[in-house]
Amino acid sequence: MTQSETILEMRNISKAFPGVQALQDVSFECGRGEVHALVGENGSGKSTLVKVLNGAYAPDTGSILLDGHEVKVKDPKQGKGLGISTIYQEFELEPYLDVAENIFLGREPTNRLGLVDFRKMHSEAVRLLNEVGMHLDVRKWITDLSVSQQQMVEIAKALSFRAKVLVMDEPTSTLTDEETDRLFSIIRSLQGQGIAVVYISHRIKEVFEIADRVTVLRDGKVVGTEMIRNVDETALVKMMIGRTLDTIFPEKGEQGGEVVLSARHLSRKGAFDDISFDLQKGEILGLSGLVGSGRTEVARTLFGADRMDRGEILLDGRAVKIRSPRDAVSFGLGLVPENRREEGLVICLSVQKNTVLAVLERMGRFLFRNPRRERDITVQLVSSLDIKCPSCDCEVGLLSGGNQQKVVLSKWLSAPPKVIMFDEPTRGIDVGAKAEIHILMRTLANKGAGILMISSELPEVLGMSDRILVMREGRLVGDFSAQEATEQKVMAAATGVMQ
Repeated sequence: MTQSETILEMRNISKAFPGVQALQDVSFECGRGEVHALVGENGSGKSTLVKVLNGAYAPDTGSILLDGHEVKVKDPKQGKGLGISTIYQEFELEPYLDVAENIFLGREPTNRLGLVDFRKMHSEAVRLLNEVGMHLDVRKWITDLSVSQQQMVEIAKALSFRAKVLVMDEPTSTLTDEETDRLFSIIRSLQGQGIAVVYISHRIKEVFEIADRVTVLRDGKVVGTEMIRNVDETALVKMMIGRTLDTIFPEKGEQGGEVVLSARHLSRKGAFDDISFDLQKGEILGLSGLVGSGRTEVARTLFGADRMDRGEILLDGRAVKIRSPRDAVSFGLGLVPENRREEGLVICLSVQKNTVLAVLERMGRFLFRNPRRERDITVQLVSSLDIKCPSCDCEVGLLSGGNQQKVVLSKWLSAPPKVIMFDEPTRGIDVGAKAEIHILMRTLANKGAGILMISSELPEVLGMSDRILVMREGRLVGDFSAQEATEQKVMAAATGVMQ
């Protein structure tokens, strides 16, 4: 790529934090109208590089050039003014403001009297949304929009800053296949407008579908940059994790164990109706279905986070009343939730405090707590799960997504429950960490735990499950053994479309 085609250059960027060299001599560039994928394991330095680019972090060394001119990006606001916009996995939108107000928040157009010119703001919002092919009522509150619609609002907001470089961080993590196809169409439209797109994703297949080039980071260093046509998935994974993955999924276990959990006619109004199934000891039971089919709601009800309207839960053949998560834990149930940051962790607390959350009562009370025992448990689990953190006292919110997920797991491994429910266990984490979590899940099953796994990734459902249940519109509509299940059969059941 010639200098005249290059819109963004990051030269020899280094950034260190106490005890961690996050980036070391990293160089990265992106051309006008190019989609350049940035990939690597969690903790490889991708997020730090993006935060240096948009001004959230100041680099220790190195320089940034836009259109061949060096720029000093002091903060994200200035970065947006220069044409650098970032769309994070967690959207930066105000839920109880409307679409137009979110797009122009803090920059509302005014009339001659200095008052907000709502007519102009609404018309400009409509124009920006039309640029990304989205026809949306700009007076709607953000909270009333779907995830994919919110993403379009984020893109429109970026265009309102006249973005030259648009960074997308895991943009498809909560999208359906249809919504992902629509997003890719919009990205190609942005390419046609000459906007450079830095695309960050752990979904390798997507990288090959949308990117022109790919740069791989590992341990804060650039491993290599390749034209996407010159590399295959195996080579890319090896660049990312430093080894090949011999098997994508661990070997399945033997079936025929005793039933550990039974659900009988569970119903919750507006969420699901008449759900019945058995989960055996040592079994990984996949729960599949489209987003909104009721899968997560079933897990939350089993865990006592939501109340059922009717039905019965049995553990080891005995009926139990689970009115709260505290009850669930006491009966031997654990939940790794879909939203790990908001529901699985206390982000402001340390790795150690998060690890022992589920067993605090066993650690003593108030002045009689046993901090040495807490530390011993945490050190053992950090080591066995290979959690990458400077120390057990490190704030868990500072860890990468994959390491945060391992901390959620460690909370349950400190006192292994009879049943663990995993809701989207590998969402937003890299291929190496995915493989590790899959192995941990199978290890737990082999030790006799019953595993209920909810996943939107069909390959994961098929590769990990000993048996698969399918939900549609709040009801169970399919039950397949691992041997008979195929993508076509599962999708046919989930969509209601006959094969």
